[in-house]
Amino acid sequence: MKKNLIIIILVLGCFLTGAAQNKRTAQRPNVIIINADDLGYGDLSCYGATKIQTPNVDRLAADGIRFTNAHSTSATCTPSRYALLTGRYPWRREGTHILPGDAALIIPTDRTTLPLLFEKAGYQTGLVGKWHLGLGNTVEKNWNAPIKPGPNEVGFGYSFIFPATADRVPTIFVENGKVVAADAADPIMVDYKKKIGNDPTGREHPELLKMQSSPGQGHDNTIVNGIGRIGWMSGGYKARWTDEEMPLTFLEKAKQFINENKARPFFLYYTLTEPHVPRMPSTMFKGKSGLGYRGDAILQLDWAVGQIMKELELQGIAQNTIVIFTSDNGPVLDDGYQDEAVTKLNGHTPWGIYRGGKYSSFEAGTRLPFIIKWPGKAQRMISGALVSQIDFLASFGALLNQSIPKSDAQDSEDLLNAFLGKTKTGRKVLVEQGVNSLALVQGNWKYIEPNAGAPLSRLVNIETGNSPDPQLYDLAADPSERNNLAAKHPEKVKAMVAALEEIRNKKK
Repeated sequence: MKKNLIIIILVLGCFLTGAAQNKRTAQRPNVIIINADDLGYGDLSCYGATKIQTPNVDRLAADGIRFTNAHSTSATCTPSRYALLTGRYPWRREGTHILPGDAALIIPTDRTTLPLLFEKAGYQTGLVGKWHLGLGNTVEKNWNAPIKPGPNEVGFGYSFIFPATADRVPTIFVENGKVVAADAADPIMVDYKKKIGNDPTGREHPELLKMQSSPGQGHDNTIVNGIGRIGWMSGGYKARWTDEEMPLTFLEKAKQFINENKARPFFLYYTLTEPHVPRMPSTMFKGKSGLGYRGDAILQLDWAVGQIMKELELQGIAQNTIVIFTSDNGPVLDDGYQDEAVTKLNGHTPWGIYRGGKYSSFEAGTRLPFIIKWPGKAQRMISGALVSQIDFLASFGALLNQSIPKSDAQDSEDLLNAFLGKTKTGRKVLVEQGVNSLALVQGNWKYIEPNAGAPLSRLVNIETGNSPDPQLYDLAADPSERNNLAAKHPEKVKAMVAALEEIRNKKK
């Protein structure tokens, strides 16, 4: 009898412990961050686009919070992704510019990162898609052996990536540090300084290209899948992906990760490749937008978002999943290839009402689509709060009750209430990074520091925001930054210069 009683107590104890654990698990939402590539503020119909329709992202916005004053930290991809994952302004660290495909890892392995925060909170963590933050400890690396450190060493339990961007070699998938379909008999070699191997290049054999490179932009090195790339590559023929199927592979891997982790809390960083160059959408989207391949790629992006949402519904976890949709920087049209992005623009305005775009210190460089959906928790609304991707780390730390060392993520702020729509008050100040200069947003005011860079990037036809004179704009009255008020408000300029210097000199 006594033995039976002990068994009953043990079983009951296990049941209660399991029930408590299940309750805790139910209270911890899954989190998916979908990060598009070069998608502009005006590229979605929920942000005012009329020449293209994005119903899946629109539905996400209708069911959640759509932010109108949300930013990446930087107007290019590598630094903005660095900030998102580390909570640190990228200009604090050397080497956070746009990386080549053979770069060493720039994410620190000894500091708190966003995936590491989730991992410490008991989450399964995954990365699927573009990485572009370097691999290994050195530039010269053996692509035919496990490559470490990488995403797995900074907190991602699972990673399926390509190393840099689709227009840079090597054009391969890397899963958990190993090249997919690598062949020891056909070793991969990569070089960004000189030509290697015997593969034809776009410069030498333009007749082999199915998409011509734009002059002077460097996309005329090794040809892969009929497209000239930046950098040279030899070998790895079985491992090379094709542009038309590569995004679909990422989508299937993302869905697989969701399916395999549906019974426990997970964090998925799903980094889309669209509409970054080379724009070579899958056959079912070619010609569908009427805006050339760039518009077709945006339709493909929207479809992928819809597929992720369907997968969450299918697995019965949509109600307990936070979905965040954003982009890494502003838009660009002619960025390496003659793909009709300019000639078939057809009145579409990827930058919305804002000035500039990718590479620019003006608002279109960093002001982005930014949507958060959390059923039953996040309000359905439009918010004008000033928020940034750099704030994910501190905000999720607050949500998950995870402490972050003072030396880590020092530029990240807890904006959880703004992210959930409980307040329309966001940041007081934000530093925005163009290619040549920093800008400071403080309330409605924006200051761009003087620099000697060219005011117009002729290669991509985008206003850079560069000027030898200080610039001051009232974004409330002049969101398009057309009226420089620096000469009229010298004291305001002086105060913002001091504020920017204080942030710049903050202990790293």
